[in-house]
Amino acid sequence: MNRLTDNPLIVFALALFVLWLSARIGSFFLKRRKLEAGVRDDFIVILAATLTLLGLIIGFSFSMAIRGYEQRQNYEGAEASAIGTEYLRADLLPAADAARVRALLRNYLDERILFYNIRDEQRLRQINATTAHLQIELWNAIHAQAAAQPTPVVALVISGMNDVLNSQGSAQAAWVEPRIPSEAWVLVAVIAICCNLLVGYSARRPEAEGILMLVLPIVVSISFFLIADIDSSRGGFIFVRPQNLVSLAQSLQAH
Repeated sequence: MNRLTDNPLIVFALALFVLWLSARIGSFFLKRRKLEAGVRDDFIVILAATLTLLGLIIGFSFSMAIRGYEQRQNYEGAEASAIGTEYLRADLLPAADAARVRALLRNYLDERILFYNIRDEQRLRQINATTAHLQIELWNAIHAQAAAQPTPVVALVISGMNDVLNSQGSAQAAWVEPRIPSEAWVLVAVIAICCNLLVGYSARRPEAEGILMLVLPIVVSISFFLIADIDSSRGGFIFVRPQNLVSLAQSLQAH
């Protein structure tokens, strides 16, 4: 399910076909059994309640996707802030150690920018491996100085490096873990199918309202497309760009 929702266009096409087919199936059953006048009034109430429920669940799903997107944005900004702060705190170290830490941080920053821009899985694994190696080098670069001179100033540098490493871990988790559970996708899909069955079944003249029965499938499919696009960290058209990290890299290059 997660692999499927990582491709918003496939989600849109599949949803449109399934929902349109559901409406046509509902229309087919209406041809075989007409609704009586008294029953139709009760049926319309059920249809309205089901459509309302569908709208609420789509709204909740959209809200979950937006929160995940904003979380990824916040973690990207937190990473840029942590790296920039540690780059300045490196001046508190001896000149040789400071130069090494700053060089490693610049390389580390380049890898983090690539992490946000690259979508190829194999390339991402390479970036993650390089990032992990750089993290070890960064920690080793300040560990020796901390062991030799455990002063409050060095402790400040250690704290900044912890922030750099922790911010990367949080951002990594936000980009890898799916935001909307598969069970939620299944639930909203089932309710959408039920709604389209009822809409097709409620049509007074199904043979003349084929175009009208496309309206709900198209609207719901567009909603699914947008939710899947925002929820997917790499598979859609809407994704977090490392603007803060790029700005930091430009400022460090100028520095």
